[in-house]
This record gives sequence, C-alpha cells and structure tokens, in this order.
Amino acid sequence: MEKCIINPWKWQDARNYVQATEVKNVASTLYVSGQTAIDANGVSSKEGMRSQMNQALDNLEKVIEEADYKCKDIVRLNIYTTSSEELFNNFDVFQNWIIKHGIKQTSTVLEVQVLFETLKVEFEATVVK
Repeated sequence: MEKCIINPWKWQDARNYVQATEVKNVASTLYVSGQTAIDANGVSSKEGMRSQMNQALDNLEKVIEEADYKCKDIVRLNIYTTSSEELFNNFDVFQNWIIKHGIKQTSTVLEVQVLFETLKVEFEATVVK
C-alpha cells in the first residue's frame, strides 16, 4: 500500500490532520462503525467527555487490532459529538492518541443533537492495508 498526503497549507499540522490522503495498491479496507464509550457489557458511559473520549478511542483501537489492522493506517477518522465545546476543551486526548499511533488522517468533526443514550462522542474510521 502507498499513501500520499496532500496538504497545500501548513496550518492543519497543529490540528493533527491532513487535507487529503491518496491511497494506492490497497490490499484491503476496513470500515469501522462509530465507536463510543460503551463497555464490554454494552453499558453506555455516564462519565464526562474526557473519560468518554478515552474509552471510545480504546474501543476503536480494539476493533482495528481485532481485525488485524493497525491504527497508523487510519486514513479517515470522523468525529461526532453532542458538544463541540466539550470536545475541543478535551481535544488533547484525541491529539495525543493520534500522535501516539503516528496517524495522518483526514477528519471531519460534526456536532449532532444526540447520540445513543448518554454518549457524548463517537469516532468512525476507515483503515487500509
């Protein structure tokens, strides 16, 4: 697989995403449903945004690894949140996770009216190898 990052500007680098990613010679693609702060028993978290972000990213990582892919090969990672303000006040959780895995992804952040039950954030990914 070959990945080519397209960044006509530099400002997005501080926000840990890229403008576009071209992927060639892909062996397979994994489309990951939105991962949230739901535990192994299917119980939705009632914790705050920071805790939910950590748990949702842990769940995302678990699904990706279970499918025998690597987080570093995420090419698209969309974020859905019920509160952009809370998300961005805790954005270091996301940025540190991105840096830890060496991910260079395209992203879209969408504020939505509601997520399932008590959930505040959801991460949806596309991964290639």
